[in-house]
Amino acid sequence: MDQYSFLFKPHRGLQGGEKSANISATAAVVFPENRGRMAYIIATANMKGGVGKTTLTVNLAASLAKHFQKRVLVVDLDTQISATLSLMSPQDFAKRRKEQRTLKHVVNQIVRQGEATQPTVLDVVHHYIGSLKGFDLLPGDIDLYDEFLVSETLFAKASQDPNHNFAQAWNRLERILLQRILEPLHKDYDFIVLDCAPGYSLLTRSALVSSDFYILPAKPEPLSVVGIQLLERRIEELRQNHQLTDEVTTQLLGIVFTMTGGIFTSRYYRQVMQRVHTDFSAAKVFQTQVPQDVSVSKAVDTFTPIVLSNPTATGAKVFVKLTQEFLKKLEVSLGEKEQKTKLNLAAIE
Repeated sequence: MDQYSFLFKPHRGLQGGEKSANISATAAVVFPENRGRMAYIIATANMKGGVGKTTLTVNLAASLAKHFQKRVLVVDLDTQISATLSLMSPQDFAKRRKEQRTLKHVVNQIVRQGEATQPTVLDVVHHYIGSLKGFDLLPGDIDLYDEFLVSETLFAKASQDPNHNFAQAWNRLERILLQRILEPLHKDYDFIVLDCAPGYSLLTRSALVSSDFYILPAKPEPLSVVGIQLLERRIEELRQNHQLTDEVTTQLLGIVFTMTGGIFTSRYYRQVMQRVHTDFSAAKVFQTQVPQDVSVSKAVDTFTPIVLSNPTATGAKVFVKLTQEFLKKLEVSLGEKEQKTKLNLAAIE
């Protein structure tokens, strides 16, 4: 049997009268043996905001943990802290911020060139989201890093370089920032899902450089499609900027259309979809679409994703189906990566 094959089995832990017939059989990925217990890092990103990125992130993560028995960490990299406030009350967040147990303090430690202070990233992780074991959060902050401190550090690094190469110092920071933050966490999780800020901030770039795969959520409208194109262009720039040092290997796992239904069932919506299918292969577009569902929005009030708070809701079932498709796409992509590596090694020999 192929090492990436799925093992289908019944759901674990169905609650509240939920019936297994309501959700199709789950699948567990058999991870490559040579990877050990390292987590797969998945970034969710789009250059444009308002595309349902955070909703996708937290519900995909919750579904992986609840229905697929995966250990999952959500990392909030957006200063709007939407993922954090979707999984934690404002009161709990305020307390953690006062205690300096948010991502901000870990980021600044790395920027200060790794000075060992408290808290560590292990101290910052918030466990048992929705009382679910294996579903954790690395809370964000409204001020994720000190821009003056970043500039000062990069200037100092470039000054130490005989060629005063500022661009190289910048690329180095992009490369190591999230890698060093996440390194102590790899062994504890199967998936680390990065909720990236819209635009092209330092942490978004570091997330893309550090991730194995990325998912592109998009609304079926022209501006959202422009966000897809801009992100693809930016990632290509990242590949070129880092090609002389460390290769950027992140791959598009797929585009997920969100907020569908309603006005987006029109001919205009279908034209936008067709445009995306023209630009990308069918394999790079998720068949499962996330419809507009008020119960998904209301779930934020409970600080628990719809997958956990109302598992019988239409939106919850869609996210479970989407997660199955995510795992299948991951299986295919891992196989393609392995085959490409074998071909490259054969060419070298």
